[in-house]
Order: sequence, then C-alpha cells, then structure tokens
Amino acid sequence: MYTIFKRELKSYFTQPTAYAVICIFTFLALFFGMFFGNFLERGDASLTWSFFFWHPWILMLLAPALGMRIWAEEQRTGTIELLGTFPTTIWSAIIGKFAAAATVWLIALALTFPMVIGVNTLGDPDNLTIFSGYIGSFLLCSTFLAITCLVSAFTRDQVSCLIVSCTICMILVVIGYEQVAMRIRQMFSVAVSESILSITAFEHFKPAIQGSIRIEDLIYFLSVIIACLVCTSAILNSKRS
Repeated sequence: MYTIFKRELKSYFTQPTAYAVICIFTFLALFFGMFFGNFLERGDASLTWSFFFWHPWILMLLAPALGMRIWAEEQRTGTIELLGTFPTTIWSAIIGKFAAAATVWLIALALTFPMVIGVNTLGDPDNLTIFSGYIGSFLLCSTFLAITCLVSAFTRDQVSCLIVSCTICMILVVIGYEQVAMRIRQMFSVAVSESILSITAFEHFKPAIQGSIRIEDLIYFLSVIIACLVCTSAILNSKRS
C-alpha cells in the first residue's frame, strides 16, 4: 500500500495535473475570500463566510479534476489487469491511490495558510474555528475524491468520469445551499425534506466552518468515503474476474 501511495503521489508531481489543481485552488480560494467574500468589509476573523464558505463550490469541480485519472487511466492503458500479478490486494491499491490524491489536497489547503496569518496579524480570531473549518474542508474534499474514485472505476474515459463526478458533487452541494434547502422545505413535509437535506455534503460541512465538529457529520463523511471505496473494490474485483 505504501509503495503504491509513493508511486501515485510522485506521478501527480511528475505531471502538471497536481501543480495546476493546487495553483487554481489556492488562487480561487484566496480570490473569493478577498473579493467575493468581502473579507475586509465583513471583519470575518473566523473566515467562516468569507473564506471557507466558498470551498465546496471550488472543490466540487477541482476534486474530480484531480481524481478522474485514479482508475480510468489504469483501465485505458490496461495496467489494471497487472494488479493481479502484484504482491498486493485491490484494497491496498485503492487506499494507496486515494491517500495520494488526498495528500495533494492536504498540500493545497496548507498553501492557503497565508489567509490565516493575515487574520491573526489584523485581529484576534478564533483559531479553533479556523482549524475546524480546515478539517471540514479536508473531509469534504476527501468525500468528493472517494466519489470520483468510484465513478472512475466504472469507466476508462477520464472526461466522462469528470462530468459524472462533478454532477454528483454539485448536487450534494447545491441541494444543501440555503435558498435551495428553503425551497425543498416548502415543497415537502418536514420528515421528507430533512431526510433529503441529511444526505447533502453542504449540510454537514456548514457546522464545521462554524467551529463545531459534530459526531453525525464525521459519521456522514466517513460513511460516504468508506462506502465509495468498498464499492470501488467490488467493481474492480468483478472486472478482474
């Protein structure tokens, strides 16, 4: 597993993919925070609405862009069939590839740290809330990567994987958006509307950026990640047999 992790992580940085995604994310996160988030006007020292609020909208596009090659490329080149000859299991390969992609995003998030330095220089922010926001962003990103990993196992076409993954991630974000959520509550009963909203990533992301890491939110993100990786394993094993 560690060997696959190192190989995959190295492959991201021997190609322009990782550099492009990291640079685009860092630029957009800081740009949206400074301008669209009205960082200076809001006086949002916790970065909740001026910075972290924009992460789902960026990640729902960029996370699939990074993860679309996880298995699609293996299937296109036929190297996925060689996994059966390696002294490793499909599950180890899945974890190694997923961990490598997640590490790239960890680096991308770390590069937005100047925003944190800025608010600490200008004021007295709640750094625990900021730390909670970063945890929420990483969990959200990992969830989108796991979804992309699953979609990638279905197809050898990276563009198809990107489109389908972005669509799924977009749905999980948009449905939880305040205006859309309000409309859903108006259309359906309380039980139905709450059930719909409970499966949206945005609904579980909001408490984290407000400084609250809830058990139910952790369970949601980890459940989606594990379920997607387990399904990926089942699909790849069926293709090998």
